[in-house]
Amino acid sequence: MNEKKENNMIYLDHAATSPMPRRVLEAQQALSEEVWGNPGGIYQAGRRARRALDEAREKLARILGAQPGEIYFTSGGTESDNWAIMGTAQAFPERRHIITTQIEHHAVINPCRWLESQGWQVTWLKPDREGIISPEQVREAIRLDTCLISIQMANNEIGTIEPIEAIGQIARENAIPLHTDAVQAVGQIPVNLAALQVDMLSFSGHKFGAPKGIGALYLRSGTRIEPFERGGGQEKGMRSGTENAVGASLMALALEEYRKGDFEVMRQRRDRFITALREAFPDVSINGSLLHRLPGNMHFSIPGIHADSLLMQLDLAGIAASAGSACTAGSLEPSHVIAAIGGDTEAASLRLTLGHETTEDELAEVFQCLKRILEKRKG
Repeated sequence: MNEKKENNMIYLDHAATSPMPRRVLEAQQALSEEVWGNPGGIYQAGRRARRALDEAREKLARILGAQPGEIYFTSGGTESDNWAIMGTAQAFPERRHIITTQIEHHAVINPCRWLESQGWQVTWLKPDREGIISPEQVREAIRLDTCLISIQMANNEIGTIEPIEAIGQIARENAIPLHTDAVQAVGQIPVNLAALQVDMLSFSGHKFGAPKGIGALYLRSGTRIEPFERGGGQEKGMRSGTENAVGASLMALALEEYRKGDFEVMRQRRDRFITALREAFPDVSINGSLLHRLPGNMHFSIPGIHADSLLMQLDLAGIAASAGSACTAGSLEPSHVIAAIGGDTEAASLRLTLGHETTEDELAEVFQCLKRILEKRKG
């Protein structure tokens, strides 16, 4: 039995973090006892740690369609995003233009804003009403001095999946590096780096059941980029710091486990919930694309109630949900994503994100709870 069940909580915030499954928890204990050495050590404990690190890199590369030497371990999605953006900007000092979007995670937005303050120019592409960036928008924004295109694979709030394959083709035709923040996508949708024409891809283990503090940046072989951190020269001199062999091993195992889940069942449960809520409350709108959407994502705009009140009432009923990105929890500012797609920034935002253990009965209970809350709102 996992922690979610022990606490009698219905957990619907998997986009923020996903609990570690039993097999990963058991492996964490065993690995912590066996792989505690410094991977840089030439003694037995160090060699064991190095072997675990290499095996994790090989497993992740095999799952994602990359070469092992193209996977660089980091502390998570924020570091990976920052490295891709800042490292590329430093590698092309003569080219000072970046293309990104208005709906990126703040791990992309904020380094781009910082570069703007240092003299770079950034084109902020506006999505359509469903949160989709068209490949033609990217093509039209390209300039002779464009050094980077950074567009997320899937949005962390509204779940819209972007046409990265088509955007990658445009980037490749123009010889411009393409980075994609795939923190929400890896584990949720198929990612084949052998087919995708991206040069850099960020992901984070805790989104699919690994512990927090471990992630990776995929760097296509030959990609021009500067190291983000300098020190002892680990990760082939590209990301210094003692490698987290235990975390890397658990991330590889967690991704292997998470991909075994039935995403079609998750998608069907999601769609039934969306349909039922919209039929019961026509004034509630669904944000993001219904067709191009992460299988476990639901994001609603609900007028007539404050988000903090709604989330508090759900919490008191034992339901964990969110208004959007966990990184902006507590912020009084309206969601930049909802504003960018022309949504109702005055209405409460509610994000419900499913995991493989989310049951039909749990969703029925959540629906009835929401129904009581929203009917009281009307009264």
